[in-house]
Amino acid sequence: MNWDVVLWGILPYVMVAILVGGLVWRYRYDQFGWTTRSSQLYESRLLRIGSPLFHFGILVVIVGHVIGLVIPKAWTEAVGVSEEMYHVVALGLGSVAGIATLVGVGILVYRRRTTGPVFAATTKNDKTMYVVLVAAILAGLSTTLISVFGPHEEVTYRDTVSPWFRSLFWFQPDIASMAEASFAFKLHTLIGMALFIIWPFTRLVHAFTAPVQYLFRPYIVYRSRDGRPVPTSSGRRGWAPIGTPDRERDRGRRRGRSDAGSTTRR
Repeated sequence: MNWDVVLWGILPYVMVAILVGGLVWRYRYDQFGWTTRSSQLYESRLLRIGSPLFHFGILVVIVGHVIGLVIPKAWTEAVGVSEEMYHVVALGLGSVAGIATLVGVGILVYRRRTTGPVFAATTKNDKTMYVVLVAAILAGLSTTLISVFGPHEEVTYRDTVSPWFRSLFWFQPDIASMAEASFAFKLHTLIGMALFIIWPFTRLVHAFTAPVQYLFRPYIVYRSRDGRPVPTSSGRRGWAPIGTPDRERDRGRRRGRSDAGSTTRR
């Protein structure tokens, strides 16, 4: 069996099928479970430190991966960014973001293990997710350290992993390019695919949620106690503030029905 074909030509599409299918299934049959299951009520001190470190760090890491994998080397060189300059910036930002992400997830794992109610709410699914997530972060940082302190290689991930990644979108995977990548980049890629395979079935699914409906929800109505007149509104029912003619008319009708009911019972 040609393992290069299996790992770099078949497995990526299996991963995408499980990711998309899992998200659809989770949305249709487990919408109430589509959440992070927040535990802030039990402990907030460590959460206030670890959560921003992890989330902001992982955002920078994701942006760096997108730039490194999607944008070809010829494009950056065309705008005057040399390969040396690119690697200095990428390694600098990547190292800072990676360390911040690792420290953040370390604090979150420590919090989850040492806080009784939080640990009690931790499932086997959560434990598996944390193991794979930490492994992916460590593998990414190891590739950065190897790039800085390891033996200099003429062939980098921009010559191997990036062309392979872009070729997947055209359904013509460049297996030969990925086969030339170093073991560290291959391991990082495999762990990353494993993370995306389990993604729809873990609390990480909340990353695909955007509160779009929040922009269109009705206003929250507060009752005024100072006696000031409330401005009228021509909006549809349900949006009119308390005190407008529509609201007062509906309130009078409800009060009339209530009084009639009280008289009948008497």
